[in-house]
Amino acid sequence: MALKINSNYSPNFHPIKRRSKQIKFLVFHYTGMKRESQAIRKLTKIQSQVSSHYFIKKNGNIVLMVPDLYIAWHAGKSSWKNYKSLNKYSIGIEINNPGHQFNYEKYSQKQINSILILSKYLIKKYKIKKQNILGHSDIAPDRKKDPGEKFPWKYLARKKIGLWHSLSVKYLKTNRQIKTNTKEKKTFFKNLSKIGYVGNFLKNLSQTNKNKTTVKAFQRRFRQELVNGTIDKECFMISNNIIKKYY
Repeated sequence: MALKINSNYSPNFHPIKRRSKQIKFLVFHYTGMKRESQAIRKLTKIQSQVSSHYFIKKNGNIVLMVPDLYIAWHAGKSSWKNYKSLNKYSIGIEINNPGHQFNYEKYSQKQINSILILSKYLIKKYKIKKQNILGHSDIAPDRKKDPGEKFPWKYLARKKIGLWHSLSVKYLKTNRQIKTNTKEKKTFFKNLSKIGYVGNFLKNLSQTNKNKTTVKAFQRRFRQELVNGTIDKECFMISNNIIKKYY
């Protein structure tokens, strides 16, 4: 599949160009709006003050809204590892999907094909590391759920886009909803910090709201069948596996 990109430029970006070396991350979003036309209008309307670099339509067509070297306004208040305000360092890709508020749907195969080819192109062009391929909920777990648990992270990881564990589904299911002890919880949160999630996790292990939203973000990414904010043995094992594989 060849990379074909149309354009529909947004006025919502920072006017000063950045250097290509500043681009460290890819961030995936869903639009979270009922209609595709409504989402495109919002991303290209000056009053909305939001935008993305690329937009992927339901039919898989790719639209360039903000050229790569300009800072688009897609991430908002966000953090990952030592980075804050990830707009400065990332390329944002919006994918048409009504999201959790409006009957969240599976991504179409045409969209997945476009995600694959566009991501490979951007990863190669800007030398983006696997560890820096993220979802909006990863960098803003207290505010965002997108691209959500139906996003094809496992498939993309097989194609060398982003991270995924190497544990068997059958093995993991036997550990689902099995309680973890305090030591395992501490290790899990240390693993979250190593992966890149930001928070003062170890100050309070009693499942504060902030900890719980970050656990849900991890689950939407790596344990998509059950997103409940509870750290069970399955989540603990997945986090250990990811650390051993990638860090």
